Amino acid sequence: MAAHERLHAGLARLRRHYRSRHTSPTSTLVHTPHPYGRALGLIVVVLLGAWLGLLIVGSVRTPVGPMDTSMTLRPSLSGGTKINVSPLGALELDSHTAPIRLDVDIDQLDPVRSQALVEHPERLAGLQEEVTQDVAAGTRELALRSCVAVVSGATALGLAVFRRPRRALAAGGLAFTLLAASGISAYTTWNPQSVLEPKFSGLLSSAPSVVGNARSIVTEFDVYQKELARLVTNVTKLYEATSTLPVYQPDPGTMRVLHVSDIHLNPASWHIIGSLVEQYDIDVIIDSGDTMDHGTAAENTFLDPIPDLGAPYVWVRGNHDSIVTQRYLQRLKHVHVLDEGRAVTVAGLRVAGTGDPQFTPDRSTVAQGDPAERMAGIRLASALRDQSRAGTPVDIAVAHNPVAARETDGEVPLVLAGHVHHRETELLPLGTRLKIEGSTGGGGLRAVENEKPEKVRASVLYLDRGTRTLQAWDEITLGGLGLTTAEVSRHLATEPPPQGPDAQRTPPPTTLPSPAS
Repeated sequence: MAAHERLHAGLARLRRHYRSRHTSPTSTLVHTPHPYGRALGLIVVVLLGAWLGLLIVGSVRTPVGPMDTSMTLRPSLSGGTKINVSPLGALELDSHTAPIRLDVDIDQLDPVRSQALVEHPERLAGLQEEVTQDVAAGTRELALRSCVAVVSGATALGLAVFRRPRRALAAGGLAFTLLAASGISAYTTWNPQSVLEPKFSGLLSSAPSVVGNARSIVTEFDVYQKELARLVTNVTKLYEATSTLPVYQPDPGTMRVLHVSDIHLNPASWHIIGSLVEQYDIDVIIDSGDTMDHGTAAENTFLDPIPDLGAPYVWVRGNHDSIVTQRYLQRLKHVHVLDEGRAVTVAGLRVAGTGDPQFTPDRSTVAQGDPAERMAGIRLASALRDQSRAGTPVDIAVAHNPVAARETDGEVPLVLAGHVHHRETELLPLGTRLKIEGSTGGGGLRAVENEKPEKVRASVLYLDRGTRTLQAWDEITLGGLGLTTAEVSRHLATEPPPQGPDAQRTPPPTTLPSPAS
């Protein structure tokens, strides 16, 4: 037994001697990784695993007000927040400095929550608080999910690469530490004022020209959203006020035409128009253009309420309305699109019109100015003469630009226009009455950047049903943003036209106070 043990001991000494004779210092370095190399490999595994974890499970879907959104954390060298509004583009906020970026994707508007806001605009007053709560809840859920995603991803990849549980756990712990440090950095460098200076891309690159200076939007939009509810409330009182206006009383057989113009994407306009149609028993709505602002396909859904306004809608293209907009309207029920002198008979009224020959938001083409407008008016006048010769004379002509409308003098009793955002009534030399309407959208959403709010204007035209001649008209004016008055001023067609923009004739307007006053 002792001899056997001595033999094994001898063999062990021989193996050690062999190893010492055949192992060089170089081979030892090959099999023993350098400490810096091990640390670098661990960091690479941690970063790659954390990124994979965030990519696979590190996002949350959460409602924010009427919108459905997806929130995700992404590795980044500069940090910040990116809000993607498909298909319009994106805006980037310099919200924080950290190696992580917050991506927010606006997936869609929830139809139920959106409709609730449209039908009850008073809820807009609490929308800011609701959005704040939704974002806070979504951020908390995102932070928790991101922690789980980062630790799980780094640990799983560490186990696959190192095949040692201890090093895999070390990778997960380091990933958590890095995420926590990034979160602390983002918190300490958070800049809430970044929303005032966003960087736009895609179609949103034109957003500053649509909504004005970002700082004014943030500071004044609260005034605007409160005004939406007040405007609709005041409109419901207009019909009652007209009974106190003297001189002219329309009989039940009188035709009533509502003239609107230059809505410029103001959603409050549909509430106002709908209320006027109901209160005045409107037969036909005539829109003299600039319903849109940039004429993009993304804006087209703004037009969807038109078929439900309660009266046929006659429309001509303005210089802010594109052919894309026109084609979309042509597919809507109860909408009559007029262009190139086309005439239609609606509710017994013969109306012809032409679209604006210029589309000014398209900067790739040079605007031709008044000469192009005059040519469009000349073609419209020729079409009016053709209608008269065919035995179907036109009662009302419509063009967006007053320059074009003036070319129809002598060919039609009444021509309607818009474009200039103020009212004018002019009796042209050959007997045609030109009526220019102000902005029914109060200048659109960009009006919040003006020093003084632009008023909301529309007119109700009273025509004899037999002769279809203009007898009188009511000029309806609602106070703009921050104002809560509604006025109705009646004019007779036998009176001399008011002189100058928005000139008032006797009798004075009936002013309706705000419900709060």
